[in-house]
Amino acid sequence: MTLVVLRLFHRLMRDKRMSTHIALTARAFGAKQLFYTGSHDSSLEESIGRITEDWGGNFHIDHKENELSFIKKWKQEGGIIVHLTMFGIELGDKIVELKQKLNKNLLVIVGGTKVPSAIYHLADYNIAIGHQPHSEVAALAVFLDRLTAGKTRKEKLSNANVEIIPMEKGKSTKQKNKE
Repeated sequence: MTLVVLRLFHRLMRDKRMSTHIALTARAFGAKQLFYTGSHDSSLEESIGRITEDWGGNFHIDHKENELSFIKKWKQEGGIIVHLTMFGIELGDKIVELKQKLNKNLLVIVGGTKVPSAIYHLADYNIAIGHQPHSEVAALAVFLDRLTAGKTRKEKLSNANVEIIPMEKGKSTKQKNKE
């Protein structure tokens, strides 16, 4: 299974932090790649690249010009599309079914500006993490954590150069030698 995230309609000045947090959440909760549409942002790509280099994993970020073409191709190749939206079906009502799809390639879509109705129709699942306005980052974290039963966020990454040493109070990291 390949688990990837598509961030719709990134805007350079307005969405820099939000898109960065979506990428960080996707990476930390088990996605292998973040695709994004809207404005191309090399600083976003470089920032996430540096984090992946330091903290490990095999995470990539890539800009796509046309979200609809990308989504249609994903679907044609047999991938499953999950669109996270507060207008969808409650996650708890579909989580068992979604876990059965983990052997397929899974594209998780999170919105930006107003999401066109075509996205709702192309999605195999329109899933809600509650039916109140909330952050795309929160929705993505809850969804990925529930989907993977927390396994991916607990994994230690063998290629990490920095590792957190868990503590009840304070904070500490272990730096591995870079060659």
